[in-house]
Amino acid sequence: MSEILYPSFGILMVDDEASWLHTLSLSLERTAGITNLFSCQDSREVLDLLSRHDIAVVLLDLTMPHLSGEELLSLINEDYPEVTVIVISGLNQLETAVRCVQAGAFDYFVKSTEEERITKGVRRAIRWQELQRENREMRRLFIGERLECPEAFSDIVTQDRNMHSLFHYMEAMAKGSQPVLITGESGTGKALIAQAIHRLSGRTGPFVAVNVAGLDDSVFADTLFGHTKDAFPDASEARCGMVEQAAEGTLFLDEIGDLGLASQMKLLRLLREGEFFPLGSDRPRWVRARVVAATSQDLAAKQLAGQFRKDLHHRLNSHHVHVPPLRERKEDIALLLDHFLELAAQEFSKKKPTPPKQLKILLSTYGFPGNVRELKAMVFDAVDSHHGKILSMDAFRRAIGEQATSMRVEELEGNPFTGLEWLPSLDEAQECLVAEALRRTGGNQSMAAQMLGVTQSALSKRLSRLKSL
Repeated sequence: MSEILYPSFGILMVDDEASWLHTLSLSLERTAGITNLFSCQDSREVLDLLSRHDIAVVLLDLTMPHLSGEELLSLINEDYPEVTVIVISGLNQLETAVRCVQAGAFDYFVKSTEEERITKGVRRAIRWQELQRENREMRRLFIGERLECPEAFSDIVTQDRNMHSLFHYMEAMAKGSQPVLITGESGTGKALIAQAIHRLSGRTGPFVAVNVAGLDDSVFADTLFGHTKDAFPDASEARCGMVEQAAEGTLFLDEIGDLGLASQMKLLRLLREGEFFPLGSDRPRWVRARVVAATSQDLAAKQLAGQFRKDLHHRLNSHHVHVPPLRERKEDIALLLDHFLELAAQEFSKKKPTPPKQLKILLSTYGFPGNVRELKAMVFDAVDSHHGKILSMDAFRRAIGEQATSMRVEELEGNPFTGLEWLPSLDEAQECLVAEALRRTGGNQSMAAQMLGVTQSALSKRLSRLKSL
């Protein structure tokens, strides 16, 4: 009976010193049960090993003959960007460590570092790779095997379970004729959901979108219902409204929460009676389009405030699709980042840049108040000013920094210590903050320091002091 190796993918150790490779392999096997190990003493053989074996993590020395570790790190990131590289070097130099991380290393350890720290770093890399593989497998199962019409969702980049549950619901209700209400924060992709519903519906007519925000009652009526010739002084000829243009298709009413009360009554009549009158006509026309509406506002709250009709809300809410914000599906951030990098590269006629590994960590710690639309804008801004192979993080840091202050103010409006019977000491409170920042960044001190608004050296001193307490 063959031994079951852990992890399911290979860990490649690269060092020209055979004694160190032996010591490291024994340490990983003894302290973490890591047995799926490959060793390589000649750095020139690494790329060939990666091509022939399922290797997901590389433990890389820097000082080697023939091909240095930094040169090899660059080649691995270029040819195998999905592989996680951890540098374990005899060099205890801050500049070298920073340079390696900027070049795409997942982490950096000195050989003299205690055994436990290196093992924990390797285990973090394994967990990261397992998560990435699980996400890819979920995407394959949900889209490739379980959805009846996966092509309808091709514009929506996601591997989130809740999103895929929505897809199944959308497949189940898409062929009906009842209205659909799509809710979700700005930038979550409500228009893409509406288009997917239209594709799933099998309707032969077009998808017609109307943003109703800011339309007064007369403009709304003319836009939706059209008018006859001479219906008003400027009506020199008849015009077909959006409802009629969407016949046998889908009429998408975006920002429905901004619709005035008078216009709400007209829309309610359209949905309730299934008929409408072009301006200037007394002959009804029948609705032959499916109405899908979307809003980023809380219609229940507007209803209580007397700003949205209860009966219209019920009519629109025959089917309800709520699109979760990006902060609730953070596993999609890496997918979306890659997707937008591809689109931006095409837009600016550039080669698709390689994102640094720490960029994904930075983005995963951000709340994205503007959701997917905000991430797209960040990526396009970064690629527009990009030169070279590795994408700069400056544009992302700048965009996140502009939002950080207002986000902190909003999130801290309620004092988290209110109601506690006892208050923690300053040391205890700081320890909790540091621990949470490190948890959110996967142990990355640089990202944690940025999140806490301190320098990395200040955070390192704080960690040393906490350990000594």
